Amino acid sequence: MAETESISTVSTEEDANYGFTRSEMFSTNLAGTVDPYDRHVFLCHKSPAEWASRVEEDVLPKLLSSAFKSHKDSMPFKTKLTICEGGESDGDVLIFPEMMKYKGLTDSVVDDFVDDVLVNGKPWVSGVAESMCGSYVFVCAHGNRDKRCGVCGPVLIEKFKEEIELRGLNDQVFVSACSHIGGHKYAGNLIIYSPDAEGKIMGHWYGYVTPNDVPELLDQHVAKGEILERLWRGQLGASTVEGDKADEPKLPNGIEAKKMKKHEETKSQEPREIAGGCCQSANGFSCCRDPGSGLREENKPKQQEHEKSSLHGLKTWVRSWEQSDILAAAAVVGAVATVAVAYSYYRKSG
Repeated sequence: MAETESISTVSTEEDANYGFTRSEMFSTNLAGTVDPYDRHVFLCHKSPAEWASRVEEDVLPKLLSSAFKSHKDSMPFKTKLTICEGGESDGDVLIFPEMMKYKGLTDSVVDDFVDDVLVNGKPWVSGVAESMCGSYVFVCAHGNRDKRCGVCGPVLIEKFKEEIELRGLNDQVFVSACSHIGGHKYAGNLIIYSPDAEGKIMGHWYGYVTPNDVPELLDQHVAKGEILERLWRGQLGASTVEGDKADEPKLPNGIEAKKMKKHEETKSQEPREIAGGCCQSANGFSCCRDPGSGLREENKPKQQEHEKSSLHGLKTWVRSWEQSDILAAAAVVGAVATVAVAYSYYRKSG
C-alpha cells in the first residue's frame, strides 16, 4: 500500500517525465522489440522496493543467474530469467510455457535444479512441483533500475487488480510485479502468459500500456485470445526468419488465425465451380487460387479429359442421329418407288 501512496504523490513534473503523459509515449514502433526466446523462468524473490538496480546482486538471484550462464550451451531451449515479487513465496520458480511451479528453491540446490529441470527435463527431487492454470500478468515495476517503470508499473498493477476483482477473476488471472524485461522507454511494460484461441500457452509482450488499456487487455487478450496489435512488442517462441524484414514483423491475432483456418477447412470441402470471377468470403478471403482461372492447376488435366469425353459423346450422338435419318429417308424412298412401280404395272395390265 505504501507504494501506491508514493505513486499518488508523484508531482506533475515527474509524471510528465516518467509517467503515462511523458512525450516519448507512442513515439516508437513496438513490434519486433523482443529478442527471440523459447522458455521463461521467473524466480519469486522479495518485493520491487527491495530489488537492487541489478537484481542479480542479491544472493539467490545471483546464484540462479550464474547457473543459467554456465549451463547456457546445454539448455535445449533459449531461456529468459526474470525476478518477480515473492512475499511469502520467496524461492518459488515459475516456468512458462510449461506452466509449472517448483517450490522452495534455496541457495544450496540451485545448480541441481537447473541441471535436472532446465537442462535434462527431469523431475526435481529436492522440491515440490505443481501445475499452474489460468493467466499470468507480469508488469515491470523495477523502479530502482528505471524510474519510468517505477512510476508506471505499480499504477498498472493496481488497475489490473481492480479490474480483475470487478470481473470476478481472482482465481483465474494473477498479476505480479517483475524486474527489468528490457525496453524501459516502452513503460508501461508487461507480459501476459495465457492460453491463446486454440488453448496453447503463449507469452505476449506489451509496451506503452496505460491504465485505460487494462480493461481491453483483460476482455480481449485474456478472455478471447485476441492480440492488441497497437501495443504488441513480441512473443514467446518468436524467431527471426531469414528473408523477413526487421521492420515488418508479423502481428499475430489468435482468433483471426482460427477463423482463417476454419475457413480453409470449409473451403477445401466445398465443390469447386467454374465461374467467370472469384468468390469472396465476408473477411475478403478469396476462394480462387489463381486470378482469371476457375480451377486449380492440378485439376486442369481432369477438366480437359472430361471435355474430350463429352465432345466424343456429342459427336457419336450426332453420327447416330445422322445415320438413323438416312436409313429412314431411304426406307421412305424405297416404299414410294415400290408403290409407283406397282401402280404402273396395274395400268398396263388394265
